Amino acid sequence: MIEFENITRTYGDRVAVNGLNLTVPRGELFAYLGPNGAGKTTSIKMAVGLLRPTQGCVRVCGYDVVQEPRQAKQRISYVPDEPYLYDKLTGREFLRFIADMYGMSSAEADREVDRQVECFELARFVDDLTESYSHGMKQRLVFAAAMLHYPEVLVVDEPMVGLDPKSIRLVKDLLRRKAAEGVTVFMSTHTLAVAEEIGDRIGIIDHGRLLFVGTLHQLKEEMARHDFSLEQMFLELTAENGEADELGVGRGKTEAVERK
Repeated sequence: MIEFENITRTYGDRVAVNGLNLTVPRGELFAYLGPNGAGKTTSIKMAVGLLRPTQGCVRVCGYDVVQEPRQAKQRISYVPDEPYLYDKLTGREFLRFIADMYGMSSAEADREVDRQVECFELARFVDDLTESYSHGMKQRLVFAAAMLHYPEVLVVDEPMVGLDPKSIRLVKDLLRRKAAEGVTVFMSTHTLAVAEEIGDRIGIIDHGRLLFVGTLHQLKEEMARHDFSLEQMFLELTAENGEADELGVGRGKTEAVERK
């Protein structure tokens, strides 16, 4: 699971994430939504250990990401919005490199690399240098690398960007399957239709504050918008929050409350 406990992150005078309290349990596919600059990627980077919180604590499977980084990172995989590869390695060499990073034996690495190549349909290009890959090919390879060591937590930032319809279906099915297997999936996305389709719960953040946490049904109940789509409610909620910030007043009804 992932636990954000009173997390704040500042950059100079700017508050990127403000007092974030959020728990994503085992086996849940959590969709994290917000406008550009809302604090989504900052939250993710703190969860995977790329940024330190200014205040508060992030735990992955009970391990403090700052105080116990090795134990936390052994249990997590991260797929960023922009895939970063080594251009002069083939896809297979890259997968073997990642397997070595996680301390997998040679036999185990060979077996898991072959399994992921089949799962993500990489055979056609896995032995080519990654410098020749399209964005979609790179994204599929990065997902394959993330699955090699059977992570307990999978964090993905904008996973559908640049993918063709077939690859999008592949990724959506993968995320739902992993959640069903007990993996905690934390997905940041601007693609609200995907969040609506596959998310167990959603969280909406804006101006660094978590405005809502719960199911789509709970959001409709709270906003009294039973016939609205997620897109319509998201736009209304974030627009109202922006207006409240400009006026310098709080909006009590949008303070996030975790629904058990």
